[in-house]
Amino acid sequence: MQGVFSVLATPFDPHGDVDTDSLRRVVEAFIGAGVTGFTALGVTSEVTRLTDWERSLVLDTVMSQVDGRVPVVVGTTAEGLHTCLAFTRQARDAGAAAVMVSPPRAPKLNSASVRAHYAALAEQTDVPIVVQDYPPVSGFAMEPALLATIARDIPAARTIKLEDPPTPRKTALILEAAGDVPVAIFGGLGGVYLLEELLAGGAGAMTGFAYPEALVAIVSRFRAGDVDGAADIFYRTVPLMRFEFQEGIGMAIRKDVLKRRGLIRDGGTRAPGARIDAGTQTALERLLAWTAAQEGCAWISA
Repeated sequence: MQGVFSVLATPFDPHGDVDTDSLRRVVEAFIGAGVTGFTALGVTSEVTRLTDWERSLVLDTVMSQVDGRVPVVVGTTAEGLHTCLAFTRQARDAGAAAVMVSPPRAPKLNSASVRAHYAALAEQTDVPIVVQDYPPVSGFAMEPALLATIARDIPAARTIKLEDPPTPRKTALILEAAGDVPVAIFGGLGGVYLLEELLAGGAGAMTGFAYPEALVAIVSRFRAGDVDGAADIFYRTVPLMRFEFQEGIGMAIRKDVLKRRGLIRDGGTRAPGARIDAGTQTALERLLAWTAAQEGCAWISA
């Protein structure tokens, strides 16, 4: 796996219900933007605020709209192995190319229990696993040696979504520790370290940035050997990535941009998620106008 996997937000209508029409529009627009694939039911999807029925609705909507054109990774993280297995089998049966799993939240979690979780998941299912290293979600920071050990011992778990900064340095350390074992490492965190992650040996981006066209352009140029061209686009768009990835309000900003793009009907997040305020709106409009004026950023709409 390599390239750009867009993590899909879950649009809600003005009444707070899942808006499947908007979700389908996002999928179509992002396929048109050239993404390699999608990740559904991730953190960006507000997955912890969805009912089990809504999880199934989102999964079915994404899979039917994609219709096999690109691979779909599905988040199946759960606090217990039994639930994680159930979510994973549901994703597999729906046609997922892989599942994305963080370590379960548990008291006194340690490296041995984390490895055992992934080993049990691989033994009892037959779908590739993306190991998500995002300590704010799991409450557990996986060291490079542990991630390399998981990749070495569990062939199904040789793809990592790395969101524990400094990600470029950690990418290099994981690849060094893995040695000859092939490991694909995707950066998240809104794309704010994408160029440096690629330089460190990363496979691409797996994030929900509302302009995946930028991520596609950066990765495509980098893979073609045009590192300077990739860097130029990155430096012109990283201020927008940084602004969109603000802690606490980032999801509201991302959805506001998707609404501005005409892809979703309403920019609301589910409580206790924030809504974008007037001051942030003004700052966003200024930044969008500046980014749209930059050479090579024609996909940005002010």
